[in-house]
Amino acid sequence: MSSAHYQALEPQTSDEDNEDIERRPHQKRPRCTAAAAPPHPMVRKGSVGGGRRRCVLPLVGGTLFFIAFCYLTLSGDTRIALGLGGASEDSEEASHQGLDSMNFRPLNESLHVCSENFEDHRKFMQDKPRSDYEQLPVIYFVTPTYPRREQIPELTRLAHTLLHVPRLHWLVADDQEKCNGYMDTLLNRFGIPYTHMVSPMPSKFRNEKPAPRGVANRRAALQWLRQHNLTNGILYFGDDDNTYDLRLFTEIRKTQRVSMFPVGLIADYGVSGPVVRKGKVVAFLDSWVAGRRWPVDMAGFAVSLEYMAQYPYVNMPYKPGYEEDLFLRSIGLKMDQIEPRGNNCTEILVWHTQTKSKKLGMVRLESKYLDDRSNLGALLLNLKLMGVAGTTENEGRNALISKNGREKSHSAILS
Repeated sequence: MSSAHYQALEPQTSDEDNEDIERRPHQKRPRCTAAAAPPHPMVRKGSVGGGRRRCVLPLVGGTLFFIAFCYLTLSGDTRIALGLGGASEDSEEASHQGLDSMNFRPLNESLHVCSENFEDHRKFMQDKPRSDYEQLPVIYFVTPTYPRREQIPELTRLAHTLLHVPRLHWLVADDQEKCNGYMDTLLNRFGIPYTHMVSPMPSKFRNEKPAPRGVANRRAALQWLRQHNLTNGILYFGDDDNTYDLRLFTEIRKTQRVSMFPVGLIADYGVSGPVVRKGKVVAFLDSWVAGRRWPVDMAGFAVSLEYMAQYPYVNMPYKPGYEEDLFLRSIGLKMDQIEPRGNNCTEILVWHTQTKSKKLGMVRLESKYLDDRSNLGALLLNLKLMGVAGTTENEGRNALISKNGREKSHSAILS
């Protein structure tokens, strides 16, 4: 979902689930605690003021020391939050010193693998035998998904794009408690190496507006990659309703650290992506900045697993609108490390297309007609397994069955 629809949240703050980024506690300010003794009757009034000054001076000195300590050791974001000033916004090195003063918690996402297959059953990709691509790095294509009536059609459409992509492992992470046997069968039928897992969103986030949809799924995929100790290949987050140019996969396969490229159909501008000068990324074009250091869409970057392996606490916090930004911060990304793709970010190779979800369809038809006398029993059962439509005997209007332009009774056709 486009980040432009989210309200601005404070970036890089702790979260209640104890899985987000947490700042180290700051040192306490020194205080002058000794009580001033009552003045002696023979002591002049000025000496009392001198005693107070002797108490205040250490306090002022301690305060100045604390401010200097914070300025030198805390991140630029933290200094700004405390009113201590920050580094120059054009100073790349200074803007990343804060990563050393934060703890990134390890992922502990709920993860259950339903089925997986590491063998590629496709014989040809792009008119070449599979063996011609053996030397290419594998793309780990992470697709978060959730039950809705458009789910299976979206995954089917995406699969027929991925069928053309060699050396790809499809990580399909479903936001539900139990495995879907129909989806296992479907993914296996495509012949693409895949892993189907379920990783439901924690219940405490489900009633939030907006809810952090897709985060638990992507976190589970990151955990799967870590569990398999994969340090060779390319990570890419590909939603099930986006549209992908096949040239994108050729481009991202070259990624050495982090590559970026523009994404079409994003929010007000219709595009989100890097600004490139002389072959280097220098800034970003996005209609919703909201304090994000990396204002990019989830589909607008790819990461080398070899590079990511240097950061053991890779994270994607449950903060709607800031998932991309905080993920890229957790891998210590710097501006001069970004590799612009798509002809220096002048071409759109991925589109943020969206299918509007509708409620489950219902067909009112008596169960006695759902036997093998017609195709309807098997057809409607498949639609139910896909989550597209259900059947009922007593809700809504009877299902229309027509012949020669005229509605017929169920018994006339199906008996």
